[in-house]
Order: sequence, then C-alpha cells, then structure tokens
Amino acid sequence: MINWIDILGYSIGGAMLFLMVFGIVFSAIMPAIDRWDRRYFITFFSMLLLSVSVFYFDIIIYRLPDALEAEKVAVFFELLTVSALMPMPTIILLHRCGEDINNSTLFRTVIALWAVFLILLIAAQFTDIFYTVVYNTECEFIRGPWFALLPLLLVLITALNIVGVIRKRKKLSIRFYIAILVYLLPMETALLVYSLNYLAIFVVLGMALCALMMFSIIISDNIEQYMRQQRKIANQRASVMVLQMRPHFIYNTMMGIYYLCGQDPNKAKQVTLDFTTYLRKNFTAIASADTIPFQNELEHTRAYLAVEQAQFEDSLFVSFDTPHTMFRVPPLTLQPIVENAVKHGMRSSNDPVHIRVATRQIDRASEIIVEDDGKGFDSVDNNEPHIALDNIRQRLEMMCKGKLNILPRKGGGTTVKITIPADN
Repeated sequence: MINWIDILGYSIGGAMLFLMVFGIVFSAIMPAIDRWDRRYFITFFSMLLLSVSVFYFDIIIYRLPDALEAEKVAVFFELLTVSALMPMPTIILLHRCGEDINNSTLFRTVIALWAVFLILLIAAQFTDIFYTVVYNTECEFIRGPWFALLPLLLVLITALNIVGVIRKRKKLSIRFYIAILVYLLPMETALLVYSLNYLAIFVVLGMALCALMMFSIIISDNIEQYMRQQRKIANQRASVMVLQMRPHFIYNTMMGIYYLCGQDPNKAKQVTLDFTTYLRKNFTAIASADTIPFQNELEHTRAYLAVEQAQFEDSLFVSFDTPHTMFRVPPLTLQPIVENAVKHGMRSSNDPVHIRVATRQIDRASEIIVEDDGKGFDSVDNNEPHIALDNIRQRLEMMCKGKLNILPRKGGGTTVKITIPADN
C-alpha cells in the first residue's frame, strides 16, 4: 500500500525531474547565455536529471520483493551520479577565473579524490564493509563500518571547491561569487549529514535546488553583462554616426561661412562659433558612456539649428518650449531627432519648415516632444535617419528605460515623443 512517504517521494521526484528538464530547455534557448555557459549548464542539468531519475527509479522499486538486484544497481548509480557532479563547480570556477583546467592543481586534486571515490565505490560491490542492500519487508540500505569514507571524500572535494572560491574571489564577479557559494555551502552541510545517515534523496534534492539557485544568479549576471555589451554596441554605433557626419552638411556650412565673411562678418563669427559648439558636442558624445544632463543635449541641438538657420533663414523656423530640463538622457538623443526633422522637411518641398522642441514633466517621468510640419515620417523608410532613430530608441531603452514613439502630427508632419522615467 502506498503511504504518505511514498507520495512525498513521488511528488519530490516528479518536481525535480520537471525542474531539471526546465533547466536544460532554459539553458538551450536563453539568448543572454554565452556558448560555454550554455554547454556547461546543459551538461550540468542533464547530469542532475540522470541522478534524479535514478533516485526516482529507486523510489518505485524499493518495496518490490523481487527487486533486490535492481535496488543494488540503483544504489550504485545513485552514489555514482552524485559523485560525478562534484567536479562541476571546479570547472566553472576555473573558467570564470580564466585558468587552464589542465594545469590547475585544484582540478587535479579534485579529480584524484573523485578517482579514489570511484575505486572505493567499485570495491564496495564486492564487500560489505562499505554498505549492503538486503530485503526484509522492503529493500534496506545497511551502512558498513567504512561507509563514511565515501561521503567524506565528497565532503573533502566540496571543501576544496569552497576554499578555491574564497581564494579566487578577486577574479570573480560579486554575483558569481555569491551564486557558487549558494551552491557549495548547503551541499557541504548536506554531505556531512549524508556521511552520518543514508539520506541520499535529500542530498540530490538539495543539490538540485541549489543548482537552480546558482543558475538563476549566474543567468542574471549574464543578462547584465549582455545588456552592458548591447549598450556598448549602441554607443559605438552612435560614435560611428558622429564620425560619419554628412560631408555635404560640413561642406555647405564651411562655404556658407566663407561667403558670410564678405557679406556679414559678425554673422560669420556667430555661425563659426555655433558650428564649433556643434562639433565639440558631437565629439564629446563619443567619449560619453553614460547619460548626460538634458541641458547639454539641448545646447548641442541649439548649436546645430543655429548653423542650419544661417543657411535656410527664410525656410527654417524653430521654437523652443523647454521649462523642464532637470533630467538626463543618452548622448546624441535630441540632436539627431531634430536633424532628422530638418532633413525630411527641407527635402520634401520648398515650403518653410517649422520645428517645435518642447519638454514637460508628467507624473514620474520627463517627456521630450519634437514636432515638424514636413511631409511626415515614412515608417518603411530604411535610410540613414530611420537607422538613427532606431539607434536612439535602443539606447533609450538600455540606458534609462526610456521609450521613443513616432506619431503623425495633427495637420501634417511628424511628432517624435520621448518618455524617460524619473527613477531610471
């Protein structure tokens, strides 16, 4: 008859099987995991799945009167699969430290201890001094006088891993350091208990839960690194955009200054100053890896528009309504949007282009609005301005959890709206 202990065992075993399969699938499909970590965790959870499966099999057969030999095989593989997991923390530790496994004293020592365990485990199949399995009303595991040697070897391997983690902590990220200790310290306690009592199912249960905790912490670390890499890529794209400024814009500006020198020297000086400010802000943005005060971006935009208005003073009209400036934005956020509005508006027709730049504070967010009365934004346009807006959208999301929306303007034209949470 199935009692509550059996039901508990079936429930725990089933849950562990499900969690290990989940760990394998998640490791395989998670995009933020690099290739080495992906292979490692697929292997790790596959080994845990095998170990849990053996214990689940043991739960099913241990009450059967004709299953004594199968129970002996199950016990052997229980001990074998548990021990096979012992070098896994050593492998990932050395990888994260950038050390060669083949030349590591820690790894060699762990493998030597594991080899001793395997030799003793095989010897245990031919003698009763380690353990034996007999059948009374059910299959019973009987500890021999030397049984403690088996789990104590695993305790020693885990202790060596803990010492290795502590000694190499300066080479590890804080999250990985916490993650691997979360795995190793409870395991050390479970193995010490296991050396005194044969409670292997609880060792595997603890190992599986600790492995999932370690996995979750390491995954969060990988996601953070992935986001940093994506932010770096986005910033590099922004830098390339700056370095690939439109040659005709620079050419037209320089020629405009040249003619102004003869016609209106004072205006030529002002345009030269505005153009210098624009260039300086552009190249300063290359060196900025973090958000900047919006006021800086606003000055950059004003300098750019001043240069454009010097060339199109009868065709380009700009108004600013920016009472709210006490917030931060990624560099090259507002200026490329305004430049995009100018380029789309000036090339669409000979009519004057009106651009409005506004800011406001709404709830717990800051909002930037750029409006123009040009021909409107083409959503399928795949030219440089469109790429620039996609780049801005990506950097806003990664650097300050901001959003960029492109909307048709009532009466014609385009409205670009940026929303930046106050607690970013």
